[in-house]
Amino acid sequence: MTRRPSVGWHVATVVESSPETPSARRLVLDVPTWPGNGAGAHLDVRLTAPDGYQATRSYSVASSGPATRVVLAVDAVPDGEISPFLVNEVRAGDQIELHGPLGRYFLWPPGDGDPDSDTGVPVQLVAGGSGVVPLYAIAARHAEVGGGELRLAYSVRTPADAFFAPELTALVGAGRLRLDWVYTRATPAGWSRDAGRVTRALLQENTIPATHRPTVYCCGPTPFVEAVAGWLLELGHAPERILTERFGGS
Repeated sequence: MTRRPSVGWHVATVVESSPETPSARRLVLDVPTWPGNGAGAHLDVRLTAPDGYQATRSYSVASSGPATRVVLAVDAVPDGEISPFLVNEVRAGDQIELHGPLGRYFLWPPGDGDPDSDTGVPVQLVAGGSGVVPLYAIAARHAEVGGGELRLAYSVRTPADAFFAPELTALVGAGRLRLDWVYTRATPAGWSRDAGRVTRALLQENTIPATHRPTVYCCGPTPFVEAVAGWLLELGHAPERILTERFGGS
């Protein structure tokens, strides 16, 4: 079995900081001591104030593999301790502290690092808002190494609120991904469906059937994830094949 990356604290230098959505930024970090990470991993960011006060929050990693460049996409949460600083203040050349890589449960393929990991199982991704970040890492990794059917159901408020839209569109164009959009507040011009939240019926229509026994990765706000997980069970998906990650304010 391949040795898993060791977890530790690292000093990261911001290489790029660019807008991702109207309320989010993409950060590309150079982390010389980073041991690499699996697709779907997360890390902790720690900030220290001049008076010594420290705050730590977890963020999903949008990149994977052995590289020492780490990509984050952070949505600013009102009154958050860390995300507003990362989105509004951090610039190229700044340094921040990272702890990781973290998370084995949510990695694709399951048991990543094991040469016997099964990449042939169908994979269904379900994202709400910025919850797509680790799922994008999974989709990009899947495109690199190949595997079974891959499908993403992505719920966003408006087209402008989508993370990694160009990259996801490229994966669709290359035949690597089937992407099903759900717009909750405003749709693109000519869209065939009215804006509205994900429902059980929409989930059933826009996901791989339970009879195909996909592994399902779902990430987003807690109410979204709880609703989706419950509907997946009702639709016949096996509990052990439903992997979830939730997030709140940060």
